[in-house]
Amino acid sequence: MYGLLDISASALVANRTRLDAIAANLASADVGGNPDGPVKPPPVREVLFAVGDPNASTPDGQEMGVHVADIREVHAYVPRYQPFHPYADKEGRVWYPDVNVVEQSANMMMAARSYEANIAAIEATKSMINSALEILT
Repeated sequence: MYGLLDISASALVANRTRLDAIAANLASADVGGNPDGPVKPPPVREVLFAVGDPNASTPDGQEMGVHVADIREVHAYVPRYQPFHPYADKEGRVWYPDVNVVEQSANMMMAARSYEANIAAIEATKSMINSALEILT
């Protein structure tokens, strides 16, 4: 049963990283800049998960859990016409990260639900371990 705790704990860490990236994306949605200028807009971060924990495996060599395989930075920007903005280019455009707030909010809800489900799995595992110890005593 200890492996179950490891699996859920690895998912908690991975989902916390995903929530951090989503929060950073939402916070930077209105931070403008110029990709060719001195102040560049922030990139959009995407967290990619992979199966298994690279630091641990079962005795039969099977990887268990999940880990963050990569955090990609997507340099995709959308222009807004703001000719008097200090970061505007020659055409009066200020470039902002291509953050879809609705999509990011939906991803945040999914990550939060996954986090809650893993906490529930940890609680259920702890309850089973306690029940097994009560039977033995």
